[in-house]
Amino acid sequence: MSAKTPGKIRIGIGGWTYEPWRGAFYPDKLPQKRELEYASRRLTSIEINGTYYGSQKPESFAKWRDETPDDFVFSLKAPRFATNRKTLALAGESIDRFFAGGVMELKEKLGPINWQFMPTKTFDPEDFSAFLKLLPKSVEGRHLRHVVEVRHESFRTRAFVALARDHNVAIAMAGDSDYPEIADPTASFVYARIMGTSERPRLGYPPKSIELWAKRAREWAEGKAPDGLPYIDEPAARTPRDVFLYVISGCKAKNPAAAMALIAGAL
Repeated sequence: MSAKTPGKIRIGIGGWTYEPWRGAFYPDKLPQKRELEYASRRLTSIEINGTYYGSQKPESFAKWRDETPDDFVFSLKAPRFATNRKTLALAGESIDRFFAGGVMELKEKLGPINWQFMPTKTFDPEDFSAFLKLLPKSVEGRHLRHVVEVRHESFRTRAFVALARDHNVAIAMAGDSDYPEIADPTASFVYARIMGTSERPRLGYPPKSIELWAKRAREWAEGKAPDGLPYIDEPAARTPRDVFLYVISGCKAKNPAAAMALIAGAL
């Protein structure tokens, strides 16, 4: 993209199979096998969470690819076997197995890979650097985008931000959550997971919060550093970036409504 053209904004939810969405987000009597087809035509991205807990069949990835619109993109949670370990430098085998397990069947619909860490995982600069070096820049000729989602306060350091930036790896912005918020842009894209939906607002978030997050998404796409977010380094204007924003956790029943409202406000 050029320095003046904003990046692409994609907004969605985590997964698409959730019983309380039936009759609320999904129409009554919609067959469960058509839920992804329905969700992908109202959202612009979905984060697949099942890949965090175990492998999926290559045929499943191919099926999900074929059921979604041409411009739809999935992000994937990487397997916990790679991140939930004492020594990250030894994760190479798990990382290789993940990419050989069928995820590349998503082809052009493969978006960022989210490497999520436990809240107990602390920042070890040497070991974390070794881990980032294990993340492949491409597989089967397809460029990959990586995200690290860290959940311990020890990561709120300039050393961590600089390390992520050196590897062009995004730091997941954990918005409206109890986890450490690090808003520094460190990659050619922004990855945000907002977790503040609640039961009372009709759309999960009050209108002002919807407006705020939609505005932030637009500013990220324009290469700006939105006000009111926690930065480790001084924010500076940069080139436009693609944006991936997911409404996660909180009042999960309301997340599709919040995501659709954000799409209407941001695009």
